[in-house]
Amino acid sequence: MSSCVRSSRALSPVMLPRLRLLHQTGYRLVGRGLWTSPRCLTVSGDSQLLPLPRQARVVICGGGIVGTSVAYHLARLGWTDIVLLEQGRLGAGTTRLCAGIVSVAKPISIECQMANYSSSLYQQLEEETGVKTGYVKTGSLCLAQNQDRFISLKRLASRLKVMGINCNIIKPKEVAKLHPLVNIHDLVGALHLPEDAVVSPPDVNHALAVASAGQGVQIMERTSVQQVLVEKGCVTAVETDRGSIKCEYFVSCAGQWAYELGQASETKVSVPLHGCEHFYLLTKPLQEPLPPKTPVVIDMDGRIYARPWQGGLLSGGFEKNPKPIFTEGRNQLEIQNMQEDWDHFEPMLSALLRRMPSLESAEIHQLVNCPESFTPDMRCLMGETPGVSGYYVLAGMNSSGLAFAGGAGKYLAEWMTYGYPTANVWPLDIKRFGNLQSSRTFLRHRVMEVMPLLYELKVPRWDFQTGRQLRTSPLYDRLDTQGARWMEKHGFERPKYFVPPGKDLLSLDQSKTFYKPDWFDIVGAEVKCCKEAVCVIDMSSFTKFELTSTGDQALELLQHLCANDLDVPVGHIVHTGMLNERGGYENDCSVVRLSKNSFFIISPTDQQVHCWSWIKKHMPNDPHLHLEDVSWKYTALNLIGPRAMDVLAELSYVSMTPDHFPSMFCKEMSVGYANGIRVMSMTHTGEPGFMLYIPIEYALHVYNEVMSVGQKYGIRNAGYYALRSLRIEKFFAFWGQDLDAFTTPLECGREFRVKFDKDTDFIGREALLQQRQDGVTRRFVMLVLEDHDTELDLWPWWGEPVYRNDQLAGTTTSSAYSYTLERHVCLGFVSPPLGPEGLPTAITPDFINRGDYEVDIAGQRYPAKAKLYPFSSLFTQQKRRKDDIELSNLQGK
Repeated sequence: MSSCVRSSRALSPVMLPRLRLLHQTGYRLVGRGLWTSPRCLTVSGDSQLLPLPRQARVVICGGGIVGTSVAYHLARLGWTDIVLLEQGRLGAGTTRLCAGIVSVAKPISIECQMANYSSSLYQQLEEETGVKTGYVKTGSLCLAQNQDRFISLKRLASRLKVMGINCNIIKPKEVAKLHPLVNIHDLVGALHLPEDAVVSPPDVNHALAVASAGQGVQIMERTSVQQVLVEKGCVTAVETDRGSIKCEYFVSCAGQWAYELGQASETKVSVPLHGCEHFYLLTKPLQEPLPPKTPVVIDMDGRIYARPWQGGLLSGGFEKNPKPIFTEGRNQLEIQNMQEDWDHFEPMLSALLRRMPSLESAEIHQLVNCPESFTPDMRCLMGETPGVSGYYVLAGMNSSGLAFAGGAGKYLAEWMTYGYPTANVWPLDIKRFGNLQSSRTFLRHRVMEVMPLLYELKVPRWDFQTGRQLRTSPLYDRLDTQGARWMEKHGFERPKYFVPPGKDLLSLDQSKTFYKPDWFDIVGAEVKCCKEAVCVIDMSSFTKFELTSTGDQALELLQHLCANDLDVPVGHIVHTGMLNERGGYENDCSVVRLSKNSFFIISPTDQQVHCWSWIKKHMPNDPHLHLEDVSWKYTALNLIGPRAMDVLAELSYVSMTPDHFPSMFCKEMSVGYANGIRVMSMTHTGEPGFMLYIPIEYALHVYNEVMSVGQKYGIRNAGYYALRSLRIEKFFAFWGQDLDAFTTPLECGREFRVKFDKDTDFIGREALLQQRQDGVTRRFVMLVLEDHDTELDLWPWWGEPVYRNDQLAGTTTSSAYSYTLERHVCLGFVSPPLGPEGLPTAITPDFINRGDYEVDIAGQRYPAKAKLYPFSSLFTQQKRRKDDIELSNLQGK
């Protein structure tokens, strides 16, 4: 990078015109950048390259800290024949320029775990390799300028303590004691993370490379990957500018070039990320040099961070108007030619001076333009790609590459070795995206929203604003005119709730809070209608597959994949899990047997790519067996409520009573004038009603007919917030929220959906049998909050710690207000304390029923009752008795 180093420059914004003038006149000195790159490992002199091996087991593309971390961890797990290719010099891309902060203050738990592991790894590398890494445990201070930010920091602190990470909520005066430069006059508090650290990224990268090379990894510099060769859906070789390497596995750690690399091969791989410019400032040593152990400051409300650097300060941030870059091309020189932009950096400079006014007189050393890659949801991309076996990706670090690299490299190496890592990485799995998110225009627009969001205050139920209306139901316009407010899932627009006429739409759309939301009464009315009359929820976003065969192949495949028994009569619906070898849920679905050799599979919205990939991975290569994604072919309407059967009976001239249409049954029917409607007696909520799967050309007609006939029964539209409340108070677990690849049916009370005695051996059977023999060590429970004021107290959402008898016992996975119970309900997992030898112990119903439980919401604990079955029936009876008493008292008066 051509760095701009000028002497005697003050930080004051009044200096900016002069700085721009200097730039225009071309007066600048060429520096070497922020860090000094270590000597490269595999080059004998500058002109001679090592010969390229013809064959390897795995080829890693990218010699930055992510690529070297993957190589290091694969080697530690016993892999041999590893080749790492770098197009330029090792660690000369983003790694050389990154700010060097390793903080565990991350939005989701798996990211906190990765950062925590990275910090430990970087600390021990110096002793392991003899290479100095510049590791200094500085600690960090996350500042809060308002109460909402302070609440979010308290929620983060609760989550970090569950993971055993040391952290403290502190007052502004304590901030001033820890950091002499911080202006505290507008602060309400802060989160102190004493274990956070700073390092020299190129030195850490060099240490990882040295350790990897010591275990046999071949590191080849100045070697560009041109494409990955694929045959029959599997990686076979990598083509470079110096020849080809045959291999079984390819790992793309190519950073912001991972997208282009994925598109370069004949078999295209979607890697949805996009580059943005990222700026930070370096000062010369201050008059009173800043000690190396001065804490890192993260001022998200000011959109800036700052860390000590060579007696001075390094400070950058995430501006509201980011600058996307690199619409095409993969040349490392593009990073080196990035230009400074003082006009663009001015708002962050002003924020820095507000936070640290004494820096007015500091001299500027350099403004660094360090490009970073960002993803559509602010989470990195990890795992095997859905279309190509053996093609793995670890990229899109959203400006946290250094903090994540150690942990992410470990988890990816475990994934490649064991088939899945030792932690739940679904939030990072590249299969959460599909081709629909790979549009360059979409990515460019989305990253312009994502980069500012990194430091934006995110309250529960926030939604992205860019890339919307990408996938919609045929009913979208009709529902929109009726007051639908929308959220997005896997690119699909889904109704949250419906604003009644006369409500203030603007205030509802802008209401963001950790407390009782403005839509509370609206959703309550929808829930009431679901229980007393009939509601319609458009659930077209559900993933829908059809599996067919000429013989028994479809049934045999599903019997192998599913824990439940699919050999049921035609028309029956089976709820089942598709499990992995550990007995954990890879998919939670409903399967309808349409005919002897035809099945209809319904899965969660965000399972579309993952479920497809899982089924295809286990499908035999049989031309008589066919899997089709029919998600786009059907509109799904959920008719919930006791009057749903009356509406459908009137529209179909068929009795819909349980005697004629039993539960968990599917029948093709006419609804109105439309034929071929798949009507299913289930609602995913525990309430009575029906799911209608309608060919899209009939969707508007069927919806209009349902709404027209339903008027006399009190019909209304409802959204997913009502659905959430209904399913949680009925103790229904959802995949992706409550269930994941580490959750077994035995842990969540679903053993009745596992048929151990069916003729076919299913995936995960042995693990479940072993678990049944050893005993389950955690259980899914329902927690009803007591002494919690819905009007005044903070609401639970997910991830809150659960305490039993004052000891940490687990965390919540989802929660909602139950309008039936008139209380908050949390779902989550609890475990007993470890045994004498530190091993998990079996959990018993007695343990659950006899404990005193509390749920920690942002540091405040609320008592709760824990049960293994729904509370709803008990509370309904109590409420009826209460109403009867009140009525009799009223009549007595």
